[in-house]
Amino acid sequence: MPRIDRRALFTSGAAAALLAASGLSPDKRPHSGGHLRLALAREGNSLERIAQGAIFETLTEVAPDGVLKGELATGWNGSSDARVWTFSLRENAVFQDGAALQADDVIESLTEFAENHRARIVPFGSAGIRFELAESDPHLPYHLADPSLVIARGGVVDSGNGTGLYRRVRMQDGRHFLGQRVAKHWKDGRAGWVDSVDAIVIPDAAVRAEALRDGFVDVAELPDTGELAGHRDLLFHPSDTDAALVARNGVGIPARVGTRFGLDDGRLAQRWWVA
Repeated sequence: MPRIDRRALFTSGAAAALLAASGLSPDKRPHSGGHLRLALAREGNSLERIAQGAIFETLTEVAPDGVLKGELATGWNGSSDARVWTFSLRENAVFQDGAALQADDVIESLTEFAENHRARIVPFGSAGIRFELAESDPHLPYHLADPSLVIARGGVVDSGNGTGLYRRVRMQDGRHFLGQRVAKHWKDGRAGWVDSVDAIVIPDAAVRAEALRDGFVDVAELPDTGELAGHRDLLFHPSDTDAALVARNGVGIPARVGTRFGLDDGRLAQRWWVA
């Protein structure tokens, strides 16, 4: 099995995330604190999805049970022909630089989406936006739940200034992400359980498995579990024989995990916790 200097690797701030699991007994409840360390594969942009889901939010969200609900939008209404849609924006959402969410931030963030869908987005009322579509789209609120349609301050995603539960401390493209929990957030008590999320890309699956087995990470992306298969101190998702993610015992896994986009729909950092 290939070996690396794991201490040197993980003291730089390490671990990447890929989670989605099942099997949580009813007496297990999320609790705050601790540090979630993740080991990810290079392929599939897993690191970027984890970072994006930690730092940013979208207007709407498809929950793990498949129900569409508001995130930065608190409500919406469509015209009878589904060509005009109005969305109310969350007034207690704050960017990580302390600025309150504004309609212009949403409009600028969704410029490319609007162009691709032949839509015009304008402010509406004191705290809302309106979509004016060239063609009817009764599924617009659902489309806006796509994890790629994040809302950034001034529409600049690269700035890392979102309204999410974790602020960016370190980001090395394709290599490492470290996020720190913001002090106060509108999701307090509902999500964002760990104090920090530390994700690292480890291209070699055998090294990811070794890092998990030896306690250097809490969750690893391991579609081929190899010699870890059946290990009683590990949790396999979705099953022992057909795993995509492997976590150590002590990792809190939600009773339902989002599967539309993998990694708990990119929101693993805010939904999982550690014992």
